[in-house]
Amino acid sequence: MQGVTLVDHPLVQHKLTLMRDKTTSTAGFRQLLREIALLLTYEVTRDLKLTTKNIETPLSPMESPVLEGKKLVFASILRAGNGLLEGMLDLVPAARVAHIGIYRNPETLEAVEYYFKAPENLADRVVIVVDPMLATANSASAAIEKLKERGARDIRFVCLLAAPEGIERFQRAQPGIPIFTAAIDDYLNDHGYIVPGLGDAGDRLYGTK
Repeated sequence: MQGVTLVDHPLVQHKLTLMRDKTTSTAGFRQLLREIALLLTYEVTRDLKLTTKNIETPLSPMESPVLEGKKLVFASILRAGNGLLEGMLDLVPAARVAHIGIYRNPETLEAVEYYFKAPENLADRVVIVVDPMLATANSASAAIEKLKERGARDIRFVCLLAAPEGIERFQRAQPGIPIFTAAIDDYLNDHGYIVPGLGDAGDRLYGTK
């Protein structure tokens, strides 16, 4: 599927299976999401630009590669996005963080915004938007619109699971923004849930219903 990177690494797929299992505990679900997030971050940052700097090893001076430009921004769609965010920060602890509070109206399935806080100078940074599920794509698209309003230009979207309908709607609303996901499931049901999916990621992450 053009514009979509499916991260099919064996460790990702194994951990995802454990997360799908309804008997997995809240603590186990939380830890697995954090571990998968770290592996997904490798893929979404694979093409970051490098420059070099002069350093001294214990044996000799050398010119060595370092990341170029301003620090990354991880933009978490609350609340479930924070489960991915924690693992991503394990790998890139210097990244800046944006929080975008959006919930899905259970009747209309439309996105409702209630909070937005982001670093300055988004136009000069790679912005990686994170949410475990790409279902209706309404929340993801709304979050990206807010980031664009603040000047973000280099935007990528990372999720754990995507529905084919969500990918189609996302690409129609946000053309050119790449999607990185661990799985593309079968379909979206009448309640806007991904099937077979793993249930409500936020509820399973935080032990709520």
